[in-house]
Amino acid sequence: MTKHLHKNTKFLSLFHTNKSTIFTKASSFTATTAAPWNTHLRNLSKHGQYNEALILYRQMLQSGATPNAFTFPFALKSSASLSLPFTGKQLHCHVIKLGCESEPFVQTALISTYCRCKLTEFAQKVFDEMPQRNLTVCYNALISGYVQNGNFLNGFLLFSEMRLRGVLFNAVTVLGLVPGCTVPRYLWLGMSLHCLNVKCGLVNDLAITNCLLTMYVRCASMELARKLFDHIPEKGLITWNAMISGYAQNGLAGEVLELYHEMELLQVNPDAVTFVGVLSACANLGARKIGFEVEEKIRSSCMRFNVFLKNALLNMYARCGNLAKARIIFDEMPEKSLVSWTAIIGGYGIHGLGNIAVELFDKMIETGIQPDGTVFVSVLNACSHAGLTERGLNYLDLMKREYGLKPCSEHYSCVVDLLGRAGRLEEARKLIELMEDEPDGAVWGALLGACKIHKNVELAELAFHKVVELEPTNVGYYVLLSNIYTEANNSEGILRIRLMMRERKLKKDPGYSYFECKGKTYLFVAGDRSHPQTKEIYKFLNRLEDTESEYGGANKNGQEVTNQEPPNIIGVHSERLAIAFALLNTEIGTDILVIKNLRICNDCHSFVKRVSKIVDRLFVVRDATRFHHFRNGTCSCNDYW
Repeated sequence: MTKHLHKNTKFLSLFHTNKSTIFTKASSFTATTAAPWNTHLRNLSKHGQYNEALILYRQMLQSGATPNAFTFPFALKSSASLSLPFTGKQLHCHVIKLGCESEPFVQTALISTYCRCKLTEFAQKVFDEMPQRNLTVCYNALISGYVQNGNFLNGFLLFSEMRLRGVLFNAVTVLGLVPGCTVPRYLWLGMSLHCLNVKCGLVNDLAITNCLLTMYVRCASMELARKLFDHIPEKGLITWNAMISGYAQNGLAGEVLELYHEMELLQVNPDAVTFVGVLSACANLGARKIGFEVEEKIRSSCMRFNVFLKNALLNMYARCGNLAKARIIFDEMPEKSLVSWTAIIGGYGIHGLGNIAVELFDKMIETGIQPDGTVFVSVLNACSHAGLTERGLNYLDLMKREYGLKPCSEHYSCVVDLLGRAGRLEEARKLIELMEDEPDGAVWGALLGACKIHKNVELAELAFHKVVELEPTNVGYYVLLSNIYTEANNSEGILRIRLMMRERKLKKDPGYSYFECKGKTYLFVAGDRSHPQTKEIYKFLNRLEDTESEYGGANKNGQEVTNQEPPNIIGVHSERLAIAFALLNTEIGTDILVIKNLRICNDCHSFVKRVSKIVDRLFVVRDATRFHHFRNGTCSCNDYW
């Protein structure tokens, strides 16, 4: 309300400004007829000069010209666009005084103005007082207003009333109503509207089709979205972007790149929205080559200064392992938004460089940028992976005390992980008990992961029972507890978990790793023998095992070995196969980046450390949660992951 009062005060002061000092054109209006004033009002409103339009309206009154029904829609639109409810009410009084309240386009403008000023009760009153409530345009204005103000059910009830009264609906009606169905609980209503549109022949309207497509995407109903997309005969760029963005937002990165490739084949020119979705997919998949190609296209276009694309590029390079390039992009940005800071802080965090991440966070605060919950998640996560326990706890306190932000599940899961990794399991458990909101699966899962690190079976069982109540189909938690039982030599516990998984028809996600070489991506699964170079890969792994033995390395069980037969590696994990392939197919000295869909296991982590000591290379492994940089027998995570 204070904001509106401030705007209204400014507007009223402008009303009293000498008319000759504002518009040179206005000073030449000597006629008392409304027509020339209306023409100028329309032009100002059309070009978004709303403040000037309202000043001109005041000058019109001062000149003695009388507004008419054609004057008010432009003045009301300007009032609505500037969110000036008091001014809108004044204009409403003028409408009534001059007897223009029965004109349909004036009624529509009044309804739209009140809705845009978040005064839907006034809009409903205008609608109720209409002598004839059979005008589609007035129904459309109020339906759209309800939906835009978050009251979808009132909008839908009004649409039902419209149908009962026999008032015809059109594309504008649908475009106003469908955006309210973009939450899963209203998806069934959206599907009903879709069916109605098909029945009435409106589904061929591309604007409606795009609106329905966006609805399915936001409800995470990607199968229905794709089915609709495939049946659109002529797809515009908006249609392609809706589908690409939908796949990206729902974590379907592979589908994003497939659709982008199809788009290229059809020679559809992408825009910034397209590239943001594609870069997000590249970040998730670690598809450096495609990301680099997209950057080249951005550089050669007029989009190279687009801040959203800069942030997307920064995030892509950080998550594809090229943190140096990400930092260059960040440093070159003339204006760094909160999104930019969040991306670079998160980038350093997942690479295990927590000290730099917290330095950047503190620098961001010094620049005067107000942090939000998302950037606190990034910095807390960075503290967790770098072992900065006290620093992380201070940030949680700062978040609540200094910035008045209420920690959510993501923040608590980071702090539980932070305490858990430091061995402070009892504190982590107490923190969960003190949470204002009910802890979700991520919070209990963080505690379960900490129990694995510190081999606390009793607390792990408590965390497991809590987490499977919340996420009964998340296979990862079953596997995690099974691994805890394995390390504790608890065969009964292992059997119990296997039986639970069998009863619930759950299967462990297959592990896979991939490596990008000479423009092609090579995928490996555990025990893979489908690759053309299978014999060379396994032979090379045997040689590595022999070399480790000569160096007095440790075998996969952590025991010291000397010269002996190499172990059976038929079931070797996918990252080992990818690393062997990379060593066979890249030049000496080339850095190797391998991306794995699951968390790297202890055995493979030890294996890569040993190989990095034998082979003078930088090995970077991106697993499900972070990057591991291996060189000279050590890892950037300091075995703390």
